[in-house]
Amino acid sequence: MAEIVKGKGVIAGIAIGKIMLAGQNLDGYLMAYQPDGDLDAEKKKATDALDKVAEILQSNIEKLQADGGAEQAAIMEAHRMMVQDPMLAENINTQLDELHNAPKAVLAAAEDQAKQFEAMDNEYFAARAVDLRDVGKRIAKYLLGVKEPEIGDGAVILCGQEIEPSVIAGLPSDKIAGVILGAGSTTAHAVIIAKARAIPTVVGVGSAIEKIADGDAVILDGEKGDIVIRPSDEDRAGYAERIKKQAELKAYYEELAKLPTVTQDGVKVQLMANIGSPDDVDNANKYGAEGVGLFRSEFVFMGKQDIPTEDEQFKAYKEAVEKCNGNLCVIRTMDIGGDKPLPYLQIPPEENPFLGFRAVRISLKRHELFMPQLKAILRAGVFGKAAIMVPMVINVAEILAVKKLVEEAKVELAHEGKAYSDNVQIGIMVETPAAAVMTPVLAKYVDFFSIGTNDLVQYTLAVDRGNANISYLYNHFNPAVLRLIQLTIKSARENGIWAGMCGEMASDPYAAVILMAMGINELSMSAPSIPRVKEKLRAITSKRAEEILEVIMGLEDGDDVKAQLNKLI
Repeated sequence: MAEIVKGKGVIAGIAIGKIMLAGQNLDGYLMAYQPDGDLDAEKKKATDALDKVAEILQSNIEKLQADGGAEQAAIMEAHRMMVQDPMLAENINTQLDELHNAPKAVLAAAEDQAKQFEAMDNEYFAARAVDLRDVGKRIAKYLLGVKEPEIGDGAVILCGQEIEPSVIAGLPSDKIAGVILGAGSTTAHAVIIAKARAIPTVVGVGSAIEKIADGDAVILDGEKGDIVIRPSDEDRAGYAERIKKQAELKAYYEELAKLPTVTQDGVKVQLMANIGSPDDVDNANKYGAEGVGLFRSEFVFMGKQDIPTEDEQFKAYKEAVEKCNGNLCVIRTMDIGGDKPLPYLQIPPEENPFLGFRAVRISLKRHELFMPQLKAILRAGVFGKAAIMVPMVINVAEILAVKKLVEEAKVELAHEGKAYSDNVQIGIMVETPAAAVMTPVLAKYVDFFSIGTNDLVQYTLAVDRGNANISYLYNHFNPAVLRLIQLTIKSARENGIWAGMCGEMASDPYAAVILMAMGINELSMSAPSIPRVKEKLRAITSKRAEEILEVIMGLEDGDDVKAQLNKLI
């Protein structure tokens, strides 16, 4: 008889397939392992394994980058850094002095460091503990000669309390029908990789995951969070109809991609794409993107042994600008720090990196990093329309400092005889309450605003967006957030500049309607979200949207706003 287990749907879609429990048990292999009698020989095995696994990871990184998997490559780069961390090597040697067993020492060292991360009582660091255990297991498997399990002809649904990111990254997308996680973290690297591949995913199943056995037939609903174990023929028939409707909707969206985003009474909103690499533009164009509203340039910095040169950056930015086919390509300067540290920059760890040395704060202190990037973007502007977008700006002084460096970059390029565009717009992300409140002033110094709601929501509400215990408080419809957004858009219009949005809120079709009513010019989002937003905007008039905006701006609670939008739209 079928049994339904509930979780939290985080990546929509229906998956039907057999379960493959992720994560091999190494106990049997560890029992069979015969350590060398010589401790130095065991230490050499461990050292050689670290070098070899780092080499394998580097090869995987290069393949992912070549295939356009920038986000996945960045995660594997983080793993490679962990493998080559001198602290891990030192910890392994310490464990070896006691255990005299290379694979056991590797696992013990990784577990020790993972527990240190978990002790920080922060969901982001807890998710990184999963990465450390993954790295330890990968090295141990190399020492033990363990091969990855083979998948048959059909796709499987991966299932585990925690699934190592390398498991998902190492399998072709067409072999993974869905992902089930017992843990509840949406910031886990396994979830990030699944999202990049549009794999239906459910998290937060908890102890109920023990009801799911290896080889079980399962139906997974990535929208509602339902998992049907051992479904009946009737269950299958019901979901088969939903899958058919999904296919029809996909075909409808493909046709919709060709149409403009215009309300029924002629108001235009530009829908653009968030990308991590130039290859992402090809996919965005298929969904009808009208340019790039956010090129996360930090992905150009990840997966590298050292700081990318001006020419390396120029090549990436030029390719993205050209692929936009005359539409604007907004390149965000490196947003390093926070949840995206880069070891080779040698920035000391911080207790609260989201409020620390990150983004523009690093750029303005480290000109050897910032100037090559500015020069590369200015050069790329020759090949289409490019814009510079600066993250985490909170005052006028930072804008003036950036603009001064842009002018210096132009002088250097002229002296070097390199062609550059003198028509590259300079804008800022509005992602802190300080910036939002000061937009009437900041608007005088920039060409555009792009509202980064991911950070704006968490900073305005004092809610860590990675903390599952308070996730119910994280709501972009909170009236405080809506008022800051409305002020930002109003400030832009009054000063003759354009306002856009590149945070997750931009991909919410209901939010798009009220943002249009506020007067937003552009919305940038993950490419697959474009058709749903376009559909909603094309189905309404601006007059009706303004009426809805008036209603919801009179409400006092974010949940009430959500409920009213569901009712009115």
